[in-house]
Amino acid sequence: MLDELHIRDVALIKEAWIEPGRGLTVFTGETGAGKTVLLNALKLIIGERGDLSLIARGADSARIEARFSDIGESGEVLATRQLSITGRNRCTLDDELVTVGRLSEVLGPTIDLHGQHDHQALLRPATHQALLDRWGAKHLEDDLASYQESFELYGEATRHLDELRATIDKSAEEIEAGRIVLQDIEAIDPQPGEDDQLGEMLPALQHAGELNEAIREAVQSLRGEGSALDKLGTARDVLHEVVCFDGRLTGIVEALDQISIEVDEASITLRDIAASLEDDDAKLEETQTRLGALDGLKRRFGPSLDAVLERKERLTTLLALTENSDIELEEATRRRDQARAELQSSAQALHQARTKAAAMLAEELRAGVISLDMEDAGFTIECEELAFEQFNRTGPDQIEILYQPAPNAAMRPLAKIASGGEISRVMLALKGVLGRSDDAQTLVFDEIDAGIGGAAAALIGRRLAHLAQTHQVLVVTHLAQVAVFADTHYRVTKHTVAEDVATSVERLDGDLREEEIARMLAGETGQTAREHARELFKNAQG
Repeated sequence: MLDELHIRDVALIKEAWIEPGRGLTVFTGETGAGKTVLLNALKLIIGERGDLSLIARGADSARIEARFSDIGESGEVLATRQLSITGRNRCTLDDELVTVGRLSEVLGPTIDLHGQHDHQALLRPATHQALLDRWGAKHLEDDLASYQESFELYGEATRHLDELRATIDKSAEEIEAGRIVLQDIEAIDPQPGEDDQLGEMLPALQHAGELNEAIREAVQSLRGEGSALDKLGTARDVLHEVVCFDGRLTGIVEALDQISIEVDEASITLRDIAASLEDDDAKLEETQTRLGALDGLKRRFGPSLDAVLERKERLTTLLALTENSDIELEEATRRRDQARAELQSSAQALHQARTKAAAMLAEELRAGVISLDMEDAGFTIECEELAFEQFNRTGPDQIEILYQPAPNAAMRPLAKIASGGEISRVMLALKGVLGRSDDAQTLVFDEIDAGIGGAAAALIGRRLAHLAQTHQVLVVTHLAQVAVFADTHYRVTKHTVAEDVATSVERLDGDLREEEIARMLAGETGQTAREHARELFKNAQG
């Protein structure tokens, strides 16, 4: 939602601050005063193409700043765009430099401008399906959910069948080569981590004699006659007899006790290690041969033993599939066909539900334009059922809203509506019916009052006020009957300062607003015009 707009050096506007309300904001002024400049500024800030002619005469650049609320996770966005006479754009979002495309991506969907053909989401048929689905959610929700579930299941079944066929279609040479590789791996039957385990054992087998000799000498030094244990015991006993004479010896005696225990345990562990050593040439040869075989597998199918085992698993699965290919293929085909039948059934149910919802929406749209002095106009919503191959996740249909300007006229796409005022009133009717079903938060209407007046103008004003209950609405109008419904009112005025023409934008309240409505009614602000203005305000509030 647009909370604030600051315009500087755009066309005839040297500087203007605008704070649209959350309801209906109108902009009034004489023809040629510069009201369209406001729309051009809005287009620039939401990332539309900039024209250098928009830069004010004598200025180096045009600059637009805007503050938006209710956008994204942060809730508030500060945006700027500067258009230089050099043709360069400088855009920011929350003080971070961005591209014009990023401005359009973030802010474009939040504002719909009506009255021109260059930025109207509702004119694009690609948006009509989503609008119908959101408007008719209570009628379509279950059927749409069922269709989307069936669509996903069909996709999964189809992918599985395709993958299975690709596996089966592998050449006989590839299958045979895989079988040979699997046989080679299974002949050696490697176990996870086996190469590391044997690698740790190998040094002990290679040097069993040296290890045994060293351990024997170490045990003798620790436990034999005159060994370390004997000398530690003697030192401990001698000190134990005199420890009562000097307390400082207590800690030393305790330390000697602990050392003796540790030395004894070390000697026992050494004897256990010696007992486990195998001075066995046959065992050594067996280990070396096994490691050589594992290294051979790693070189051919590795580089690691884990990679060899993964390859074994893949080949086992592959060959199992090929050996049972007929059964697997038959079952996968059956599941795919069943999923297709379920998708077709749910697609038909969704298509029928959409067709009914489309008829109801078309009737509401017709009632909407009738109330805007377009009693001859009508709508139809085409629900063209697509071929099965064109189904997508959103449904089996192509939806388009078509407009009929008169009973005997041909239905035509919304984008083909020629008149600016006519298209604005159609958009107003659409927005009024669709309510919150679209993504735009701010709606901007231009030329909506073209060619109408009197009671019809009052109807449009009341409809805009009603629409402003669900959207922020900005309207450029020449009709007092529309302007009196505004929650916020700005007047756009062109004046001459020092032989230079400029446009100013002023917020009106109280007497100033009454004066402007009187001017719009009668071209002057006399007592009779003011009384008529007050009467319009009274009727608008009723």
